Amino acid sequence: MTDYETMNIEDLFARGGLGRHETFAPRYGWLKKGFDAALKNPNVFKEEDAVIELGVGKNMIKSIRSWCLAFKILSIEADKIVPTELGLKLFSSEDGWDPYIEDDGSLWLLHWQLFIPPFEAVSWPLAFNYCNLRTFNVRELAKIIYNAGQKYPRIDRISPKTYQRDASCIIRMYLTPEEKDYEIESQFCQLGLMYRSVGMDQVSFNIGPKTTLPALICAAACFSYIMLYVPPGQKTVSLQRLVFDINSPGVAFKLPETEVGRYLDIASREIGGFELVDSMGNMQVHLRESPQYLYAKALNKFYSER
Repeated sequence: MTDYETMNIEDLFARGGLGRHETFAPRYGWLKKGFDAALKNPNVFKEEDAVIELGVGKNMIKSIRSWCLAFKILSIEADKIVPTELGLKLFSSEDGWDPYIEDDGSLWLLHWQLFIPPFEAVSWPLAFNYCNLRTFNVRELAKIIYNAGQKYPRIDRISPKTYQRDASCIIRMYLTPEEKDYEIESQFCQLGLMYRSVGMDQVSFNIGPKTTLPALICAAACFSYIMLYVPPGQKTVSLQRLVFDINSPGVAFKLPETEVGRYLDIASREIGGFELVDSMGNMQVHLRESPQYLYAKALNKFYSER
């Protein structure tokens, strides 16, 4: 068991990283590029010829490393960068689920990784958890993230300018393509999580159904959440907790309770092992199998049918 698995959410946020993306949102092909390079050479990000190996500038190399860690496709072990189980399953050139991230489901799965500790990009979960404004701009989002960060030791000492850069990156990463007045940087804008609101500098989170989110990916995120944030062995979890709690799938995917329930209902008929139960008007998710088993089963079924 890693040390972060025994820590509460406050300690996990306090250990988070800020500003490591070097102002760059994750660009097309970066994750595959970083994964392949690290698989070939665990020290690639430290070496002088990394610019040649990866074909980008020094700041972009730092950004690629940071995003690969943030999305949990690479991890640090004994001071070396190595592929994770998720990285191998998703990005392996020979038999990976989706090496070039051609399926929107893979983008949703990667987005969910930002809400799993350790938090390489802690401003992302802070923004999704604490920004309740109907509309906001970069400055307002930065203030919300900064104020949220003041609750946690260590990151409360980070410069407000770092939060400003993170807020700008979040908006550029998720703002839907038709709403942008600049070059599309990131595939994650396809998720429909953010749109431009009233006024050129105002944006909003899109709280509602997500047409590109597969039911099995949403269910996998729910099982992942249970694995991480629910006491081991607990067989029943309220639907409300999966929708409204800190770092829940409902918060991460900006979904209302009805939608999370609908996705879980679909998934229960596809993979079994759990069911939705109405307990005196409160919907509960009852697990007949372990969340680890259900998480793996949901992902394996989704990718086996692509």
